[in-house]
Amino acid sequence: MKKTALAALCLAATLFFGTGSALAETPLNSAVNSVMGSPYKWAGTTKEGFDCSGFTMYIFAQFGIELPHQSAGQAKHGTKVEKSELIPGDLVFFNTSGKGISHVGIYVGDGKFAHSATNEGIVIDSMDQSYYAKRYVTARRILSDEQYAQVTTEPPAQQ
Repeated sequence: MKKTALAALCLAATLFFGTGSALAETPLNSAVNSVMGSPYKWAGTTKEGFDCSGFTMYIFAQFGIELPHQSAGQAKHGTKVEKSELIPGDLVFFNTSGKGISHVGIYVGDGKFAHSATNEGIVIDSMDQSYYAKRYVTARRILSDEQYAQVTTEPPAQQ
């Protein structure tokens, strides 16, 4: 029984953390993983450096979705989503400047979001971290149901 429980725990950890990547390999997560660790750069929109909205703009462009290069502008797209109803691919917005929406990231599931942090570059953080929890403003669903299915479904295993 203990061996079975240990094997199940190892399998769950492998699926949750992936092998050598931050997220399991759905198309959306592959796009995020491909830029993990890229540095922060003011007004940046490439792997050489991203600001927060440049990062979200870059990721969604991989799927043919155009977003403006401003977090407040991105907050006007899609459909409003309650925090309790977030799904991977939703944009999450924060007030980090004290002047309204000033930061954006991509919800990746399990209470976490990917974003370009000023001092760290592209990282995944918990929405529950006190800094972000206090500054959360809203979320928007950019993906249609069909687009969501395309970007969040793991491709079949190759043999």
